[in-house]
Amino acid sequence: MTFMEKLRAAWTKNNSLVCVGLDPDVSKLPECLKGVKNPVFEFNKAIVDATAPYTCTYKPQAAYYAGADIDAQLSMTIDYIHEKYPDVPVILDTKRGDIGSTSEMYVKEAFCRYKADAVTVNPYMGSDALKPFLDCADKGIVILCRTSNPGGQDIQNLKVEGKEIYKIVAGYASERWNYNKNVLLVVGATCPEELAEVRKICPDMPFLVPGVGAQGGDVKKVLENGRTKDGAGLVINSSRGIIYASKGIDFAEAAGKACIELRDTINSYR
Repeated sequence: MTFMEKLRAAWTKNNSLVCVGLDPDVSKLPECLKGVKNPVFEFNKAIVDATAPYTCTYKPQAAYYAGADIDAQLSMTIDYIHEKYPDVPVILDTKRGDIGSTSEMYVKEAFCRYKADAVTVNPYMGSDALKPFLDCADKGIVILCRTSNPGGQDIQNLKVEGKEIYKIVAGYASERWNYNKNVLLVVGATCPEELAEVRKICPDMPFLVPGVGAQGGDVKKVLENGRTKDGAGLVINSSRGIIYASKGIDFAEAAGKACIELRDTINSYR
């Protein structure tokens, strides 16, 4: 089953557009996990067990693992999801993109080393940097378009011949890069007007939408401006709002409740 097939099936089976971001900061782990072997994996495992019925994807951010020298626990986490919840795809958030030969190594990193179902990529270096990813027809390729951070507009909203760069990226994604029908775009919840513009350019393409929760994105506006005609088309990520719902021994239970609450809020606007 391809990433896109798994994603659509998860949308339906779990009635959810929620993506749980697995971005654990070692310094923020609950006290009950201090001194435990592989504490980040145990944290992730508990979060996954509590949220799997209510989510359409998981998205671990690789920097949280590489920066803490715990890459092995990232591999363990992805392996666990594939083993216990094979119907829920995993997006590895690395934002890679380099000259072709280097991108080929990044492809191996995402899909051979970590066995992710999809990966985030940066289009700044152009088509040849993206091609090794795009050629992986069974995987999801999630291209940065209009990001949720405040500085995203510094470059993404600049105009070239009267058109904003993020719109150019969306056009390329729709017309040039999606030859395997495996492309998604990153469009932030914090810029709902731009989200609406990208949806006009890419009416059926799935969007990964960060910025809900801790970054203050408005769920109602995301659904109004970003959903596809069938009420889906969105992978709405929440990381801190779910995984840090409690700092106590009930952290997993609280994460499950936060995930359900977000799912139900989203569905109320679908």
